[in-house]
Amino acid sequence: MFHFELDVHTHTIASGHAYSTLGEMVNAASRRGLKILGVTEHAEGVPGTCSYLYFSNYSVVPRHQAGVDLLLGVELNILDYEGTLSMPERLMNQMELRIAGIHKFCYVPGTKEQNTDAIVNAMKSGWVDIVSHPDDGSVPLDYDIVTDAAKEYDVLLELNNNSLAHPQARPNVRENNLEMLGLCKRKGIKILVSSDAHHESQVGIVDNCLTLLDEVGFPLDLIVNTDAEAFLRHLEKKHAGTKLPNLYPHTHERQVEK
Repeated sequence: MFHFELDVHTHTIASGHAYSTLGEMVNAASRRGLKILGVTEHAEGVPGTCSYLYFSNYSVVPRHQAGVDLLLGVELNILDYEGTLSMPERLMNQMELRIAGIHKFCYVPGTKEQNTDAIVNAMKSGWVDIVSHPDDGSVPLDYDIVTDAAKEYDVLLELNNNSLAHPQARPNVRENNLEMLGLCKRKGIKILVSSDAHHESQVGIVDNCLTLLDEVGFPLDLIVNTDAEAFLRHLEKKHAGTKLPNLYPHTHERQVEK
């Protein structure tokens, strides 16, 4: 039985093609008993999304609402085979979550080798916490190489419920995820399960992911969603040395009170 404490890949109306406000998303997370909600709006390059100014003003948002710890970050675009990311480093340095993925609005799919280089080079940059939806058959990847790189660079690979819910949008999504999960299970590589919610009704809903995890007998201890505090410690280690003042202060206060 899987009990997940966090959902950290979601979008609000600020991303341009999602349909709930930040407050609505937080309240949905609270109703579903999540400890952590991550909101990662699309970076520039995806049509209709917010500007850099939006990301630079995250400091005005309270990070603890309705009993939920709120993490605010970005879903970066991987732009080319060199793994170039679609946000200046000075701004990435302020993000509490840095997800990176291939979006064909701003990426030209190449060969399997070229696409794999794009993902691996992005991970190698040190800026990426999570690789989003590495499951699109129209952008083929060498999952053996990708999983090895994820382990080497301490980057989480995502199992994305939205991809599985709309297989017509990403060819071979089920087969690709099964291959990735099998490799992660064999190599002992941790994964992140995400709703990729674009509406409040989807927050914390990962039923399609659960079906695949059960099918492959994926170990519970390799799913980071099961332990909110461990996930925060992982992020703090990844972000060591970056300028992230007041990162999760309420979490630290709770730990002191125990």
